[in-house]
Amino acid sequence: MKVKVKICGLTTPEAVDAAVKGGATHVGFAFSRKPSAGRVTPEQAAELAARVPRHVRKVGVFFEQDSIFFMAAISAAKLHILQFNGIERPSGISGTAVWGVVPVRTARDLRAVKMWEGVADRVLYEFKPPDGAEPEPASATSGNWELLRGIKHPLPWALGGELDPANVAKAINLTGARMIDVSSGLESEPGIKDPGKISALLDVVHSL
Repeated sequence: MKVKVKICGLTTPEAVDAAVKGGATHVGFAFSRKPSAGRVTPEQAAELAARVPRHVRKVGVFFEQDSIFFMAAISAAKLHILQFNGIERPSGISGTAVWGVVPVRTARDLRAVKMWEGVADRVLYEFKPPDGAEPEPASATSGNWELLRGIKHPLPWALGGELDPANVAKAINLTGARMIDVSSGLESEPGIKDPGKISALLDVVHSL
């Protein structure tokens, strides 16, 4: 089974190198105007992106509407894809693929995929813990992945949220995902990806 993997929220050279060496098809940089946990500035992303070979797609993740900032990030990191979290696709962006994010806690949340039809090239279903749930390790949850069983997807899609080396095989087998997006489940501390966890997850995915 060939499953594409995006390792997201990369902030260190060691994490980028582990993702590339392990066979990730996509790497993601979460952008912020100021340095913060798990996010990078365009200047920081440019240094990290320089380590990424041409066959690996570079994804910029954005949380605020700012077309000028988008263009600066695209130019600095030579991004192939823009991923919008909690914001709509801005006007004036062309020549770059767009992914939209749909946060999922209940079946009703899946309806939000309609807002991305005709707008995005791919949608990312980002599973979240139920409202009011106590925080727990990603591997201790099932992410309500059963919600994706048997549904008709109007767009190419990826599975994200609450994935780590211990549960990724179950998630893929349960949903039939052909692409996954992994971030917090690979951290050694907030905002810092563990190269060992990155390698372990990619080994599991490639063994399926």
